[in-house]
Amino acid sequence: MMKHLSLAIGLLFVFFAKAQTQDLSLYQKQWFIQYGDTLPYRILLPENYDATKTYPLVLFLHGRGESGNDNEKQLMHGAKLFLQDSIRKKYPAIVVFPQCSATSYWSNVQAVTSDSKTGKRSFYFVPDGEPTTQLRLVMSLLDNLQVRYRIQKKQVYVMGLSMGGMGTFELVRRKPNLFAAAVPICGGANPATAAQLVKTKWWVFHGGKDDVVLPAFSQKMVEALKQQKASVKFTFYPDANHNSWDAAFAEPQLLQWLFQQRKQ
Repeated sequence: MMKHLSLAIGLLFVFFAKAQTQDLSLYQKQWFIQYGDTLPYRILLPENYDATKTYPLVLFLHGRGESGNDNEKQLMHGAKLFLQDSIRKKYPAIVVFPQCSATSYWSNVQAVTSDSKTGKRSFYFVPDGEPTTQLRLVMSLLDNLQVRYRIQKKQVYVMGLSMGGMGTFELVRRKPNLFAAAVPICGGANPATAAQLVKTKWWVFHGGKDDVVLPAFSQKMVEALKQQKASVKFTFYPDANHNSWDAAFAEPQLLQWLFQQRKQ
């Protein structure tokens, strides 16, 4: 009897422990407002947050499917990664997930649909010009966070998937002296901008069967970064489609690599 009771209590403990690690409400809801424009975002502070200590900052840019203004959907992919107890204890950091408006985009990219039945799109990345309203808000939010919190200046990171992967490339280009490391997943950019990205260390991911954002976009960026002597890793999943972020998040060395990077 006691043996079964102990087993039941143990399983209950595991259940609640697991539930806690999946508690997305730990990401506080906040809204950043500038010049009448609003950027919803969620922020996860370290366990036992101490305002006198400095912490790394991780910015995560979601994909197109999580756009909106509910301040909820942007946590669909990637947020649980940072809620794991082992990760929070080993890598205490401030993690921020902004949400892009459904009428805007993270990057200055043009999309052309050539087949109304399949919805196939081609992307054309603009190498210059003004940032979108949403990316401008993200850039201002980054400045704001560094005023409100004690951020470890040498450990500011950006990650993103799909549209957010595109935004990752562009954000680093627009803030070349800020990020120690960047992780774009199934994204892309104009290879002509690679020379502006060399101060940041890169780990790029893409799926070989991606029919939404073709793998060539990442491959060309990696080639261009290598030509510029940038520090870049490329993980290519031959059998993965657009959701290559699932495999990327499962990489056992991903966060270890990320938090090891320091801005020179």
